[in-house]
Amino acid sequence: SLAMDSSTGSRGPAGFATQANALFRKNLCFQKRNLKTNACITVYPILVCVLLVLMQRPIDNRIDPSKYSCGCACVDTAADGSCRRTECGAQHSTPDQVAYCQILSPPRWPALIQVPRPQSRAVRTASQPSNGLPEPTCRVTRSCPAAFLVTGSNRSLTESLSGELFPALSSPLNFTDYLDTLSNIVSGSDTVTLRRQLLEPTFISEDTLYVVQPRRQSNLSQNVSVNAGMIPLRLNVDCIQGLSLWRKSASVINDELFKGYRQRGSGGGKTNEFVAGYDFLNTSKDSLDINIWFNSTYNRKVAYSPIAILRVPRLVNMASNAYIKFLKGSGAKMLLEYVKDMPKVGSKLKVQINSILSTLLFTWIVELIFPVMLTYLVYEKQQKLKIMMKMHGLKDGPYWMINYAYFFGLSAVYMILFVIFGSLIGLRLFTKNDYSIQFVFYLIHINVQIVLAFFASSFFSSVKIATVVGYIYVFGSGLLGGFLLHFFIEDTSFPKGSIVVMQMIPGFSLYRGLYEFSAFSGNENGTGGMKWANLSDPVNGMRTILIIMVIEWAILLPLAFYFDNVSLLDGRLRKRMLVFFKCFRMRAVSFKRYSFGRLGSNVLVEMENPDATLEREVVDHLLLEPNSNYATICDNLKKVYHGMDGNPDKLAVRGLSLAIPKGQCFGILGPNGAGKTSFISMMTGLIPPTSGTAYVHGMDIRTDMDAIYTNMGVCPQHDLLWETLTGKEHLLFYGRLKNLKGVELLKAIDYSLKSVNLFHGGIGDKQVRKYSGGMKRRLSVAISLIGDPKVVFMDEPSTGLDPASRNKLWSVVKEAKKNRAIILTTHSMEEAEIVCDRLGIFVNGGFRCIANPKELKARYGGTYIFTMTTSLEHEQEVAQLVHRLSPSAKRIYHISGTQKFELAKQEVKIANVFHEVESAKCRFNIHAWGLTDTTLEDVFIKVAKGA
Repeated sequence: SLAMDSSTGSRGPAGFATQANALFRKNLCFQKRNLKTNACITVYPILVCVLLVLMQRPIDNRIDPSKYSCGCACVDTAADGSCRRTECGAQHSTPDQVAYCQILSPPRWPALIQVPRPQSRAVRTASQPSNGLPEPTCRVTRSCPAAFLVTGSNRSLTESLSGELFPALSSPLNFTDYLDTLSNIVSGSDTVTLRRQLLEPTFISEDTLYVVQPRRQSNLSQNVSVNAGMIPLRLNVDCIQGLSLWRKSASVINDELFKGYRQRGSGGGKTNEFVAGYDFLNTSKDSLDINIWFNSTYNRKVAYSPIAILRVPRLVNMASNAYIKFLKGSGAKMLLEYVKDMPKVGSKLKVQINSILSTLLFTWIVELIFPVMLTYLVYEKQQKLKIMMKMHGLKDGPYWMINYAYFFGLSAVYMILFVIFGSLIGLRLFTKNDYSIQFVFYLIHINVQIVLAFFASSFFSSVKIATVVGYIYVFGSGLLGGFLLHFFIEDTSFPKGSIVVMQMIPGFSLYRGLYEFSAFSGNENGTGGMKWANLSDPVNGMRTILIIMVIEWAILLPLAFYFDNVSLLDGRLRKRMLVFFKCFRMRAVSFKRYSFGRLGSNVLVEMENPDATLEREVVDHLLLEPNSNYATICDNLKKVYHGMDGNPDKLAVRGLSLAIPKGQCFGILGPNGAGKTSFISMMTGLIPPTSGTAYVHGMDIRTDMDAIYTNMGVCPQHDLLWETLTGKEHLLFYGRLKNLKGVELLKAIDYSLKSVNLFHGGIGDKQVRKYSGGMKRRLSVAISLIGDPKVVFMDEPSTGLDPASRNKLWSVVKEAKKNRAIILTTHSMEEAEIVCDRLGIFVNGGFRCIANPKELKARYGGTYIFTMTTSLEHEQEVAQLVHRLSPSAKRIYHISGTQKFELAKQEVKIANVFHEVESAKCRFNIHAWGLTDTTLEDVFIKVAKGA
């Protein structure tokens, strides 16, 4: 029932399991009502998979399979023109098709150098007036030399070696054995090697083959046909001059190479005006010491091609050959006959959307559950539902466990569906990698993401802001991972320690893990996926990521729990920062409570207010000699709101002292802004006091709020309810928090619903969103009284109620106060007079008077109000009549013949008033008159105005 007998006190506070069970049942009901939302969240990965399949089909239809596969040709034609045998291979392929051919025995190709195109070779310009460079006119005639920059500590030796870089020929080349012929000279190409696998594109695409000579010789230019095994070749051979230019230092070479690096015209891409740079350093007759600059522009990955070929071997051979000639004479040679790649399998171009987006897409999908969890937690805080549960005794442990379990289950279902349906549609990220590794990775990440949501929720009090920031985090971490972390991982020169630090951010650690899965799943010809044995591979970062995520979880979990309890954004009384001081505080609490009791040195003594002074004396006595009969003691409680934007500080509660015994309902009256709600908020733990304290059954609101909540009931000024739960479900939840069980719980709920008129007609089984404002108010009152709380705070409980419901509510409160102390704020004078045993009129942050309603009326209302309405010419006679009745009478109202007077009760007899009025009626016309006693409202107005 609402008014439990004293025997129920042995029931004790609810334990961990009881509170967890209460919250679990409440959340289960809440989530059942939000089933559609939960279903939409969990099926989102399925929707993504379906969209990928639907988008893949038109892409597959747009791809011409003959263009993006190895070329084929008929090699045996019948008499009727039909093809009896078709053969596929590089010899039947276009340059674009060659990349997709199976080549079991790659051909041998001469090693070439990368030569700039004729229109891009280095010339003398205003920005680069370097010595030895030709005039820009050579670009028009396409006769610019191929420039090499050289330097070294020994200039004469360096110039001697650079003179031997280009072996000279006097006769046209013999291409019968083209590999041997080209190994004796320096040959090069301006063809881009990108998108060519295993084959030298210069020979496949019939581009120009440049022969680099000390001077240009027109007689070496020719067109030749070569048979490279089964592949016929046609070459356009052109002779160009190789120009070696001395520079005094490596920094000068580096500067010129940088200036010569530019866009390659309207076609896009980049090139370098110089072929290469040589620094012979400390080369001597005893040792060859050399650095080589070369153009690595095309050493990059694209979605459909591996790393391009770098034409570097011939540059090394040129320096080696020149050094051998320097040592042994012009007859000595160090030949580089050919280069050869590894065999390759055939392939076909298959553009997959999931492969193009790959890691970035999957990162977004996995992280999208994070804003859902964040907004759920912030919603409960914004609506003050979390603190409402806290004020009814819910501990942090059950709250965390139940919500953690819910988030874990939601995230697990989300990821399981994603993996299952991703595997069904053939996403290689799932199908190629070991499912046990995926299970461990996603399991750890789910836990990290949950504690990150708890941690982040401590810094938000608005759902809208939390939602925006949550999605910014999701998309921002994905984009930064794709366009920043991705390149750092692939850049072998980037410090690995810096990458590890970056991966401490949960979004980056997720991206790195998915990146490793994607790398091992590979493309169509990729690897077999990640296995447990691969974790020992130093290139594989998965083991590091798993360790990092475990560390993230271990760090974020205590931080989230700490900020959940001490963050200033939570809007309630904070716990102490150092938990290990708790025992010390508990040992010292009796000293603080009952020895001195004063927390601030600024004690307000109001000699003109005897009620406040008397109440302070009672509090001082109780602090020195505790009395268990007093439920609540306020000791010099003060609250100051610090001003902002230049505004002064606002003193909301001024050193308030108050003692309330059990069995008493104490009413607080006051105008708007007087500080009533601030006082209630401090007592219920919503805001901390600036100074002073209060004790509820001997427990300090500064340190023991958790214990106080188990014995407290609260009816807040605004209804804090779950819109989708029924009234009965609310009472079941809060009743279980107060350790009501079984039949006792059901009886208490039925009695509560009947007491506030929500039982009949099935009203208690309707969702709260269907309640009127008055019905919600009655439910809030029932919640505050269920479970036998020892102290109940009611902030304007009858607001919005009809007269019948209000009278019923008053009866409930009067019955409930027999076993507990009730502190009630109200603007209804009738409510205060009927329900409250004592009243305090609260003005400007302090009590102006404290007494029972009758005493207040007697003290501040020792007058009658006499009203009379006559014509204007008889107003003076009315005033004379009143002064005959009461010489000290005072006129308080006068307009158009209507006058009101205050008559001192000790000067007036009611019989004399009637006699004088009857006599006056004989002398002049009286339109209306009346005599009333002082009401509580008159007292309130008088005290408030006086203050």
